[in-house]
Amino acid sequence: MSRVDALAGELTDRLFEADPLRPSVLGLPGDHDRLPRLGAAAEAGHRAAYLDIAARAEAVDVTGLDESLTRDVVIQQARAAVDLLDAKLPEFAVSDAFTAPMQLLLITLPMVPLTDQARVSGFLARLAAIPSFVDEVIERQSGSLVPPGFLVDAAIGYFDRLLATPGVAPLSLDVGSRAAERDTLLENTVRPALARYREFLVAELKPRARPAEEAGLCWQPGGLQRYAGLIRAHTTTERSAQELHDIGLALIADLAGEFRALGRRVFGTGELGEVFTRLRTDPALRWDSGEELLAAARTAIARAEAEAPRWFRTVPPQRCEVRAVPETDADAGTIAYYIEPALDGSRPGTYYANTTHAGERFRHVSEAVAYHEAVPGHHFQLSLALGLDLPLLRRIAEVNAYTEGWGLYAERLADEMGLYTGDVARFGLLTQDAMRAARLVVDTGMHALGWSRQRAVDYLRENTPMAPVEIEEEIDRYAGCPGQALSYMAGRLEIERIRAGAERALGERFDLRDFHDVVLRHGILPLPVLDRVVSEWITSR
Repeated sequence: MSRVDALAGELTDRLFEADPLRPSVLGLPGDHDRLPRLGAAAEAGHRAAYLDIAARAEAVDVTGLDESLTRDVVIQQARAAVDLLDAKLPEFAVSDAFTAPMQLLLITLPMVPLTDQARVSGFLARLAAIPSFVDEVIERQSGSLVPPGFLVDAAIGYFDRLLATPGVAPLSLDVGSRAAERDTLLENTVRPALARYREFLVAELKPRARPAEEAGLCWQPGGLQRYAGLIRAHTTTERSAQELHDIGLALIADLAGEFRALGRRVFGTGELGEVFTRLRTDPALRWDSGEELLAAARTAIARAEAEAPRWFRTVPPQRCEVRAVPETDADAGTIAYYIEPALDGSRPGTYYANTTHAGERFRHVSEAVAYHEAVPGHHFQLSLALGLDLPLLRRIAEVNAYTEGWGLYAERLADEMGLYTGDVARFGLLTQDAMRAARLVVDTGMHALGWSRQRAVDYLRENTPMAPVEIEEEIDRYAGCPGQALSYMAGRLEIERIRAGAERALGERFDLRDFHDVVLRHGILPLPVLDRVVSEWITSR
């Protein structure tokens, strides 16, 4: 094993120590009985280790492209982990979504495959450890970094719904003969701990929460500096908040022209407000049921799978499953998400579509979302990455700009592939594009420029045809997870720039299937590293 591969393994081990649920969800061997430690001492130890690994990686002399790529991924992932720790997310990330530490725990635990008695024992040990985890969260959220009240209210609502379920429903997993032990833990250990956290939110955090006019990080101590670190971590670029904000404004202006042109073809009007109103209010553009929504997603994915071999040299061996977002998470959940398969084969890659309030959700966005989350989007990208013969770090690295940038690129690629069923479905493509462009505006608006929640909501209403139910959810997501929403468009723009450069350089020798292989078969890469990989490929041609 080379020195750089050893460092990649060391960093992976340290990241798994900081988040022991991650290897469990991935189906990796090992102990599966611990929860993350959020205390200041634990985080200080991780931070020092990350900096040490990054410094040692920078000092390594490498030979060959693969070693060089692994070194660069180690350095970026270690420094991004430091930026995330320095942002102090557990102290203010309070909401009803996966961005908050309590909700992330309750969403992630049910994803762990309980394939043998050792994992069942580990799951029960984790249930027993939830009170200690709650103690650490309360301690972290008792400091000077305080979330806005609308996020605290959302978290209170989440726990009200959760505690109203018998047995804490999301955690009532099948543990075979140990069901009685599980039920005792849920009733006597987990439920009181969750109720105690809810009481902390109501009695202690809510009274000192910030007003909705102070929705972003810039209103908190050191907020602008911490936001700059989150931009680095999530976009893998050195772009400033203002630069990203301006890019978003320009994209929204360009998309308005596309909406007008499509509106004239479909609705007979190019007036933007009228087009948006039609998209929001036409009952023919709503789902009749959640089952219908899921069936349409499966149909779109099957169509993409059939067409994919003409556009990709390599496709995943496993098909993507489609399921509804779990009921306990759906009210606060995003429109959809994808979970990669477990490495041990115990869980397939799965696209989760939100079927709650189906009658309020847009029929025309279904295809674009399916292409983003499943095929040729995240399912192709993440499933293929897991099967590569590369250091584990390069197969599972958390690089939002690469993963989400590819997902957004896949939405536009699907149009090139002829996958959209017509102009109405293309409205979904434009709607998704507008949302991601507007994210550059409203995320930076709230966290760097001091926008209120209402100003951010109003911007989405005025500049995108998103459903009202989704606008509220999206803004709360950005408020509770600063910077992550920037990664989508930042990543897509860079992938498109890299592709255009390859097309210019290679001319008639450019083959899109080969380009996709280069992008997807070197693991999960920071954007500057992906640029170098494609440049090397161009030179080799």
